[in-house]
Amino acid sequence: MMYWGGEPWGWAGWMLMVGSMLAFWGLIAWVVASVVRSGSRSESSKPVEPERILAERFARGEIDDDEYQRRLGVLRGHRRSGDP
Repeated sequence: MMYWGGEPWGWAGWMLMVGSMLAFWGLIAWVVASVVRSGSRSESSKPVEPERILAERFARGEIDDDEYQRRLGVLRGHRRSGDP
């Protein structure tokens, strides 16, 4: 026959076990969430350099050479001699 209520820790022991188990699973959840968040900060989520975007648009043929040079000058902070 099982003996209930005579253990040295009583309800405090059960509460300690439950609290420890909750803390353990909370720690596991925190580690998993941290790993997932750090994994989502990949190369694609970093800000892209404007000059690289411009070069990619030029390479795809979305803009011509004059447009590329004009916008590149604006990005670098200077204008061509013929611009106002």
